[in-house]
Amino acid sequence: MSIDKLRFGTAGIPVGCKGDTASAVEYNRKKLNLDAFELEFVRSINISEEKAPIIKETAKKNDILISCHGQYWVNLNAQDKVKLRKSIGMMVDAAERAYECGGWSITWHFAYLMKQEPEKVYEKVKDATKEVVKKLKDKGIKIWIRPETNGRVAQWGNLNEIIKLSQEVDMVLPCIDYSHLHASSNGKYNTYEEFKDILIKLEKGLGKTILNNMHIQAQGVEYNHTGERRHLNILQSDMKYKEMVKTWKEFKIKGVIIPESPNVEEDSLMLQKIYQKI
Repeated sequence: MSIDKLRFGTAGIPVGCKGDTASAVEYNRKKLNLDAFELEFVRSINISEEKAPIIKETAKKNDILISCHGQYWVNLNAQDKVKLRKSIGMMVDAAERAYECGGWSITWHFAYLMKQEPEKVYEKVKDATKEVVKKLKDKGIKIWIRPETNGRVAQWGNLNEIIKLSQEVDMVLPCIDYSHLHASSNGKYNTYEEFKDILIKLEKGLGKTILNNMHIQAQGVEYNHTGERRHLNILQSDMKYKEMVKTWKEFKIKGVIIPESPNVEEDSLMLQKIYQKI
């Protein structure tokens, strides 16, 4: 599916839907008039090989763009070789199943710093990411692999790092989580100018390719000096969401907006409505 516009979807099954994932994909279109859906593989790959084609066909029929959030347990800076191999394997398995579901993009938090120098961690992450990409290419799987912006100080993956990785490794582009940028910087990235700077930096580093191919997560967040504590509904947070949405329109970005909010569909519908009115 071509990325023809900016689409809005839910992170998993909406609160109002009582069915399975395929039912939720259809529900997003027919009941909510949303046009994206994010598979939640955060704790496990919860879609079977047999169910994947059903989700793919349902998404195609309803013009829904499928993305995915991979496992929380990934750490491409794992010091134990067995744990590193396991992380690489988890990423390959999740990307393959998401692709079978019709997925176009999948994101993870790639690594923890483990009290090491960021430059050293970057090289290890890059090597492991190249291995993930090679394994997927060998399987004929075409899906964007997305390092997500870090929400905690102890995590790897600031904006500069994920842009650099995207420049140096094929099939890789950033996933921008606005709440994580806000939390890991202890309150920055929350003004119109700062929101603009994010998109300016992305375009400078990766050209129009990234602005036409955005995977965005945007929700409220509770945070302290160590970064993210928990996600919040947008209206319960300090997020200047109207200014954020204004920059999406100004830069004419395309892709998906997936709020990882407790209220699931409500924040997605709210952001969609604001975007359509600008």
